[in-house]
Amino acid sequence: MDLPQISASVLIPESLDHLVLGCSRLEHGIALVEERTGVRAVFGGVHPGRGTRNALLSLGGRCYLEVMAPDPAQAALTWFHGLPELLEPRLVGWVVHLEDVIGLADRLAEAGIPFDGPNPGARVQPGGRRLQWRKLDLVDDRQGILPSFISWDPGSAHPAEDAPSGCHLLRFAAQDPDPREVARQCQLLDIGFLVEPGCRPRLHARLAGPAGVLDLTS
Repeated sequence: MDLPQISASVLIPESLDHLVLGCSRLEHGIALVEERTGVRAVFGGVHPGRGTRNALLSLGGRCYLEVMAPDPAQAALTWFHGLPELLEPRLVGWVVHLEDVIGLADRLAEAGIPFDGPNPGARVQPGGRRLQWRKLDLVDDRQGILPSFISWDPGSAHPAEDAPSGCHLLRFAAQDPDPREVARQCQLLDIGFLVEPGCRPRLHARLAGPAGVLDLTS
């Protein structure tokens, strides 16, 4: 993919919380990221009732990469249903952080945009620390082009704080057959996000680490 030279401040939304790299086996996703960047994501925990588990690495500040896969110890997936069929790891979503998730819900309701939430969530890290949040999802996220929204509990530390460091995000953007419409929706959602013309909806992220660069797409 040819990438135009555009200011990094335009390429990465200020409110970006984390990227979700989906894979059928957690070990496969961890190995891919480590091989290309030189940084190994560490096990973060499981999502009870969701059927998934994850591994994390920091992308700098309050931003991280979440490698997500089915949890063999749980019976079924209740989200990201396509994970078992992924032949290669790929981006399956992204999340922005905000303080007032209730305010966003009110704005969406007023604009007539369907959404689910805000719903509470929690998981326990291997060291015993409990993370809690509230999350809002759009009913139509344009095949993952539009994000989910998360509000972290004030008593919870952010996952990026103790995740392995050394990687940073060089670029994050989307392609869509109707970039003007996606840009309009991003403006309504108060997200600064680069959307370029493309034949299908697709996310692209470029990560850099001590061993090299890793391009991820949806």
